[in-house]
Amino acid sequence: MTLAGLSGLAAVIAVLWTLTEHSPRSMAERFGDQEALLDLGLSALRACVGTDSLSPEPRSTAHQILATVASVTGALAPAVLLGFVLIKIFALRPFVWRRRASVSHAWTADFPGYSRDHARSEDAVIAVRFYNRFDNLSVVDLHARAHLRYLERSPHDGSLVIYKKWLKVLDEKGEPADERSWLAVERGAPFTVWIPVDAPVTALPFTRIQGKDLSSSTGVELMVRLTARTVGLGTEVADERWFKVGPEDFELGRFVPLEPETGRDVWQWSGWRGFDALLPPEPGPAPDPDPAVRRPAS
Repeated sequence: MTLAGLSGLAAVIAVLWTLTEHSPRSMAERFGDQEALLDLGLSALRACVGTDSLSPEPRSTAHQILATVASVTGALAPAVLLGFVLIKIFALRPFVWRRRASVSHAWTADFPGYSRDHARSEDAVIAVRFYNRFDNLSVVDLHARAHLRYLERSPHDGSLVIYKKWLKVLDEKGEPADERSWLAVERGAPFTVWIPVDAPVTALPFTRIQGKDLSSSTGVELMVRLTARTVGLGTEVADERWFKVGPEDFELGRFVPLEPETGRDVWQWSGWRGFDALLPPEPGPAPDPDPAVRRPAS
């Protein structure tokens, strides 16, 4: 695209240069000399990329302006292109996020203790999934945190105020914590950030999360932020995903699991085609004969 743009600019300069040159030849003769016009266009292109310069005619303001435009373009174009390349190289975003966050019963979480403790509960849990898409980039020391952003009227003057609330996530033991961490992030393997709602969710948008009533709030969004380091490069990578609390970014149901298969490439594991899909609805656990006894979810 850049080369096409510079070529177009060079063509315009060549045409204007030919139109404004002092020559006894007619316009038809000037533009009829295809070889000379092509040579001028190539010279203008070299000037626009900074490897050559145009020689304007004496006392020709038009040529001076065109030569200056080509020289300035030739000075700026390499710096701009180099900046784009450096940004693309070092602004690493290795994570691919699941299209929507899923909301399911708390007993469907992948933690035996947490699932067992909520086997008789109607509370919900939010699942945010992602994976490392790079084949040749190892990511380690991954940390995930979540927070809620919402707008409410100020009790002082009624103006809208932005509020933020850090949310608890389930750690490796399935217990509420400030963040979830992983020692290593295998290429392609899905990772899930579980965020307890601590309230039932039967419809979207949900109106309560971790004790916060959102029924009078507007512009509610949930953000999950990832920070990690790369092996070899030694650089820190960070990524975040914002979810609007509504059906556009959330869905009710449990995500399709991805089953590891030893000896096969991760992209061939069962479940990859359904990474953005939901499992069919299933009934909750049947009641226990003894309400005092909790049993793990099936």
